[in-house]
Amino acid sequence: MAAPKITNRPGEWKIEQGMSGAELPVLDMTGSQIRTLAPQTFPAPAKDEEALKSIGDRDALFKMERKGWKGFVEWENYPDKKAIARKILTSYTWPPNPEFQLGPIPATNPVLPGIRWKMWHHAIGGELQTVPDDSWDLVQKEKHPEMLHLLQFPYNGEPPKRLVTDKAITPNSLHFVRNHGGIPIIDSEDFSFDMDGLVANPRSFTLDELMDESKFPRVETTVTIQCSGTRRIEQILKYPGQGDEVPQAPWAEGAIGTARYAGISLKKVIKACGGLIDGAKHLEFYGADTYFKDDKVMNYLVSVPWSKVKANEVLLTWEMNGEPLPRIHGYPLRLVVLGYIGARSVKWLYRIKAIKNPSLAPVQSQEYLYFPQQTGKHNLKFTDGIQIQEMPVSSAIMSPWTKQVVIHNGKIQCNGWAYSGGGRWPERVELSMDGGFNWYTVPLENLSEKRKWTWRTWKFELPCDVEGWVEIVCRCWDNALNTQPSNVRTSWNWGLHVTSSCHRISVYSINKSRPRTKARLEEFEKAGVPIAPITVPYAFSPQSWEEYNQFWDKHDPRDVDE
Repeated sequence: MAAPKITNRPGEWKIEQGMSGAELPVLDMTGSQIRTLAPQTFPAPAKDEEALKSIGDRDALFKMERKGWKGFVEWENYPDKKAIARKILTSYTWPPNPEFQLGPIPATNPVLPGIRWKMWHHAIGGELQTVPDDSWDLVQKEKHPEMLHLLQFPYNGEPPKRLVTDKAITPNSLHFVRNHGGIPIIDSEDFSFDMDGLVANPRSFTLDELMDESKFPRVETTVTIQCSGTRRIEQILKYPGQGDEVPQAPWAEGAIGTARYAGISLKKVIKACGGLIDGAKHLEFYGADTYFKDDKVMNYLVSVPWSKVKANEVLLTWEMNGEPLPRIHGYPLRLVVLGYIGARSVKWLYRIKAIKNPSLAPVQSQEYLYFPQQTGKHNLKFTDGIQIQEMPVSSAIMSPWTKQVVIHNGKIQCNGWAYSGGGRWPERVELSMDGGFNWYTVPLENLSEKRKWTWRTWKFELPCDVEGWVEIVCRCWDNALNTQPSNVRTSWNWGLHVTSSCHRISVYSINKSRPRTKARLEEFEKAGVPIAPITVPYAFSPQSWEEYNQFWDKHDPRDVDE
């Protein structure tokens, strides 16, 4: 008998069930008949040899510009140089972005390699040629060996959950990193930065000048810095959005950290330059890392309003937790903007420019935008999005983990963090074990110290009498009585930023305070059979035939005669 002819495509069942969502065609229902529109395909990688040959020696074009500044290229003052870099990038056909939202997330560490960003740096050449390798070397030197590397280059990494709130002050080696480009290696003795634009007396400053306490009072502040992508994985797993391995790294709950920074107030530096002039209302910050956007090359630029600087809430810092800034965190000088998203705290700061309006650089005007729910790839405008500055109130459970089996005696031991931006602070943390119907307040003595610009870590033994799957939920109230949206759908947005909804995890409760459960667990232990995974069938009978028959001798039968 001939085998039946199979016309289904490979993986048909997985595609139908949404497990290979990237392969699903679009259904066009606007005509008289439904049409299927195939997903985008990409040409094979290629390059225009003639165009590249006409560019000339890239090592000479993009050579070291400042002594002691390895991996730095000044783009913003040289439009001709930008034009050459764009010609290089457009002479290649690049591989597509990896699909990690509608497809499986790789089970590797690093999770994503950043292949295209490495290729872009190598294509430009010159000072950028060795930046990917140099940056990864610094990651391995400066970061804790347990770090979870979400993106190898540009480096994005967070500590594992068990270490996120292990200490109220995050050790430097465990502080999360969200870099937007490679790490420039700058010698402090060769460092200077410029203050220009709409200031009365533009000038340059060395690090020694900034550290002169007779001119600039030293400031030390404990600050929580949070990436706007924190907890993004909750949005990705339910409702994918804007896809790109670099801006949309699959962050979990560890893209937040707290450190004590030392430096000076930017307000004092502006005063030393004679103050702002001609209606300047914003400060634009330049980072020495190279950023790529739509086949264009630039330095990393963002801005904050003068009102934030005037309130002494923008610091120039060179010290982190009593040590010089690690290179991966911006050595020798970085910005720390209190209460704002981490994207505004520019690393490797080399220029500050006073301007009238917010920066038009892509990171400020086209990224880090909070879009309305019905805005997406098909209809968005950048002006639809709110530029994200202050972070809203948020919290997260660090232990236990979702889908974890928990054996307990009537209380589940939980710990986590809570934070609110803009100078607000967590006033109350609450937990629920029934999906948010009933709430327990974490006692104040179980929260870390209250500070204006920092998180509070917490611990709590959550009462849980039930057995089986339970949904543990965490929420925070800040001092302005702001709290978190109920579920991730209410905070979903196309850019996948600011997952501020109540953090929800599902755990399997096994309550050992119940006699039958205790006895059964002892049987598992005696037999040497692990309880996990719970979905594996039990290896020995939970009840003897004698017990079985005794039950029916004492109770009515399963069915009745009349």
